[in-house]
Amino acid sequence: MWHFVLLIVCAGAIYLSCEWFVNAVEWLGRRLNVGQLAVGTILAAFGTALPESVVTLVAVTTGATAQARDIGVGAAMGGPLALATVAYGVTGLMLLAKRRQRRRELATAGPGGGSGDGLGAGGAPGEVLGEPSDSARLAKDQRWFVAVFVVKVALGLVAFAFKPWLGLIFFAAYAAYFWREMRGGHGEQDSEGELEPLKLQRTAAVPATWAVVLQTLGSLGVIFVASQLFVHQLDAVGPMLGLSGAVTALLLSPIATELPEIMNAIIWVRQGKTQLALANISGAMMIQATVPSGLGLLFTSWHFDSALLWAGVVTMIAIGYLLALLRAHKLTPLRLALSGLLYLVFAAGLIPILA
Repeated sequence: MWHFVLLIVCAGAIYLSCEWFVNAVEWLGRRLNVGQLAVGTILAAFGTALPESVVTLVAVTTGATAQARDIGVGAAMGGPLALATVAYGVTGLMLLAKRRQRRRELATAGPGGGSGDGLGAGGAPGEVLGEPSDSARLAKDQRWFVAVFVVKVALGLVAFAFKPWLGLIFFAAYAAYFWREMRGGHGEQDSEGELEPLKLQRTAAVPATWAVVLQTLGSLGVIFVASQLFVHQLDAVGPMLGLSGAVTALLLSPIATELPEIMNAIIWVRQGKTQLALANISGAMMIQATVPSGLGLLFTSWHFDSALLWAGVVTMIAIGYLLALLRAHKLTPLRLALSGLLYLVFAAGLIPILA
């Protein structure tokens, strides 16, 4: 019983700390003079993915057995899968809910209201998200991810002497992505409205730098601790529900570890900052495709079994689906929400593999 209570408490703590984190990281982006989308793709994504990368580092470097070290390999594959399916799916559902609420408000208030989120949030579920430039930006991020991810999966199917050293290439790939994102988009900070006051200094029009840094690091610390407790409770709850350790590790744990990114997306959609929500997910996917993969290549055999290969296949299907919609400029909240169903496809395909 206590495990279920702690799950709820940890989820609440993650959500509240993410509220403080997204508030602080937007001000941090203003302080660093980076583009608004870089706040999502780099600053927020790096912050929420850092704890997971640390867990992967610990697993692959201190694991007493090869099986223990392979936990890091599973995390490197499960993270992108959860983001490409569940995170995008939840974002689509939040957009649908926001649009229904907006339509009710417009029906009550009468004509004259605006959309409010910069991506047509007041429209119908079938309305395309954003302008062609927004679709092109997201598509470019996802193409970066696909290029890295295909190489990552291919390396899991082969073995050769110098394969571990290829891990350095993945770090270089993220460095190139980081450089591109930080260079571009200056002057975009106000494209989705003014920033909310910093929660640590609510009365200050422009908060002090020390307060921005303190709130960013403090909220990240809470996210890290609460996320780890959430994963541990999930590991305990899985057997209670009749789930094997393998199913819990491959099916439930990835969602738990990506919970901060999902919470960030929910908060930003609720605030009407849809571009930031999508940028945070795409940026987190790039980190998950590179940093944990580089660590896994350096410190493990990086050999995929059927379950890991299946995770890679479903991830590529999910991104292929998203890229097709973006290329045709047909990405709607409903179609984005449908990407979450691919996680159920992964679950269904996992049953015969683990049986």
